[in-house]
Amino acid sequence: MRELQSFLRHFYGAGILFFYYMKWPIVLGLPVLYFYLGYPRYWLLDLLWLYCLGLIIKDIVVVVLRWKRGEKIWR
Repeated sequence: MRELQSFLRHFYGAGILFFYYMKWPIVLGLPVLYFYLGYPRYWLLDLLWLYCLGLIIKDIVVVVLRWKRGEKIWR
């Protein structure tokens, strides 16, 4: 059981790092692949694109809310 928890913790951390660095290239690059390069549509990539778009919107909302409260924008 402990090994499973350790694996899941590492898997979760790797996912956070992946989406932290890859959300902008995915959101900007996937439409280019679809519309300009003729890449075939795949539902899993569409879901990944929506998830990354949600993460970007969340980041923008958090920055705006911190700015309105007078807190530091970047911690």
